[in-house]
Amino acid sequence: MATSANNSHTARVIALAVAGAVGGFLFGFDSSVVNGAVDALSGEFDLSEGLTGFAVASALIGCAIGAYLGGRISDRWGRIPTMVVGAVLFLVSSFGTGLAFSVWDLIFWRVIGGLGIGIASVIAPAYIAEISPRKMRGRLGSLQQLAITVGIFAALLSDALFAGAAGGASNELWLGLEAWRWMFLAAAVPAVVYGAIALLLPESPRYLIQKGKDDRARDILATIVPADELDRSLRDIQESIKIDQRALKPGSLRGPAFGLKPIVWVGIALSMFQQFVGINVIFYYSTTLWQSVGFDESNSFTISVYTAVTNILVTLVAIALVDRVGRRPILLFGSAGMAVTLAVMAIAFSQAVTVDGAPSLTGIWGPIALIAANLFVISFGASWGPVVWVLLGEIFPNSIRARALGLAASAQWIANFLITVSFPPLAAFSLVFTYGMYAVFAALSFIFVFRVVPETNGMSLEEADTLFVNKKKPGADKGR
Repeated sequence: MATSANNSHTARVIALAVAGAVGGFLFGFDSSVVNGAVDALSGEFDLSEGLTGFAVASALIGCAIGAYLGGRISDRWGRIPTMVVGAVLFLVSSFGTGLAFSVWDLIFWRVIGGLGIGIASVIAPAYIAEISPRKMRGRLGSLQQLAITVGIFAALLSDALFAGAAGGASNELWLGLEAWRWMFLAAAVPAVVYGAIALLLPESPRYLIQKGKDDRARDILATIVPADELDRSLRDIQESIKIDQRALKPGSLRGPAFGLKPIVWVGIALSMFQQFVGINVIFYYSTTLWQSVGFDESNSFTISVYTAVTNILVTLVAIALVDRVGRRPILLFGSAGMAVTLAVMAIAFSQAVTVDGAPSLTGIWGPIALIAANLFVISFGASWGPVVWVLLGEIFPNSIRARALGLAASAQWIANFLITVSFPPLAAFSLVFTYGMYAVFAALSFIFVFRVVPETNGMSLEEADTLFVNKKKPGADKGR
């Protein structure tokens, strides 16, 4: 009987985590749908390389602002209302970008959509971490990245289908609108689904306890925690919040390390390294990149879809391992793999020849670059992609979790913006330099994890908080 009840609670937690991760799907879909429209946009509005990069990256400005504000909104109004706000912004943006009449109009609506993406990037990992038991938190936290990868796949697949149906992204498809416009309009569907799901979810128990609503929090905990663990779980959260309030000014991120608490800098560094390796260059510009390797537009779309599928599969591997192997070993493996594969891509493009003013790989170098790029995606997708979101959801104390996560996610989006907007001019200057730079950041990420990031596997959310706040050495609690 007890086993049956425990299974029921486990199933309930998994369902809530999956539902909460739908924001990650929109995150991936909205941020990557531009991939198939890059060349069409450039031709439609006669854009320079710099303005093309800005149009692609413009959503990331909104993402940074949305991530920063998302933590504050969720601390004030709750996790669920914040999800609804994000869904509304997604919906409005999908119609605005799909019906844009100029590049500046399109940029404005992409910034609006970015606000929704930024909010989703904060609220999903926070919500999942706060409703997950310790033994499953790594796997459930990884659902955020899995949802992102599925969203990326769905965006690239829909791009390929729309472009294929019209005979090209720039060609007219339905109702007098070009295929690239339908790529953006398609985002309205998951936006509506996300909003509907959010309205059905219960509020985070930890948020409710912070607001003094212990009875309501207990009712929700009773649906996700076995009866014999309910009182202890409630006490742990209450005690953790009291400890935070004694040790920290409630809600404040300020500290002695350049104006912030050291743990906040750890989160910011993890977020920025995740982007500085250049992963989103693959997902935002891969169609254009593969054309430079020698593939036509149709085959480039197909390769991009296959890359997205690969990303999903390796994320599943990470989900299976994160609570068994631990966070640190997976991150270290990923950093090493990314450094090597990015270096190989730099070497491959050093052999490129210029055709019609653009780099082109001939002979064996094209396949080498293609294989290296996909191995890079594997290294990232099996490590830094999901595990950073797990850590961001569990390393911050309760009293500052949403705000600290919001600041870290904001830093992530700023880093993403810098990488995305700089890629077209950097690529025009030298792809060897560009991929070499990403390889250096990957190597630096290895050093950062090895020296700074401790292991949190197997700990409760409250224990993980204490580990970082007390500055214990990496691996000190391994196997605890």
